[in-house]
Amino acid sequence: MSDTDSFIEEVNEEVRRDRLFTLLKRYGWIGALIVILIVGGAAWSEYQKAQATARAQALGDGMLTALSGEDSAERLAALEALSAENATGQALLAMLTAGEAQRSGNVDTAIAALDAVSVDPEVAEIYRQIASFKSLTLQAETSNQDARRQGFEALSMAGSPLRLLAEEQLALMDVADGDVEAAIDRFQSILQDASVTSDLQQRALQVIVALGGTPDLENLPTTGN
Repeated sequence: MSDTDSFIEEVNEEVRRDRLFTLLKRYGWIGALIVILIVGGAAWSEYQKAQATARAQALGDGMLTALSGEDSAERLAALEALSAENATGQALLAMLTAGEAQRSGNVDTAIAALDAVSVDPEVAEIYRQIASFKSLTLQAETSNQDARRQGFEALSMAGSPLRLLAEEQLALMDVADGDVEAAIDRFQSILQDASVTSDLQQRALQVIVALGGTPDLENLPTTGN
């Protein structure tokens, strides 16, 4: 490289450096603002997480305190005084309230609380299904049986975590309707299901025998707890 080329390169470098310094002086505040926003956003996110954790702990403590009451009426009143800020907390609180309402003899209140959870789109599917299942079981004496059967059939669809429990309820409804053969078939299907629990399998065996059927004991699946 000649001396002239070297000189021109140095001049160009100085020009670029001067332009960079000028830009930094003019727009450097933008970079500082971005840094502040990133750091501030991270701090705010951590603060929100800490607040959410504290609220969840406070709700849990409130539930435990409410459930330590001496009778159902006292526990129910304490639970009704609590509030939750998110859908999951509200669902859990509603289901606990429904349980105490049932124990205190106010079944209609229990059903209403459970039904509210079962149709809330903000609540996780598992909680909605549990609430629906419990509500349907409480309506054995009051609801239209066709509607109850449809509800349990919806819960017995493939993939539902409450599928076998819903099948058990449908089988019991078959018994109540006098369709013993259909009930035995349902219980036998439960008995052979790979995901059946030991408790449910034992209940199915007992009911099949009580109904005069003969359980198919070949190739029974290994059950969980």
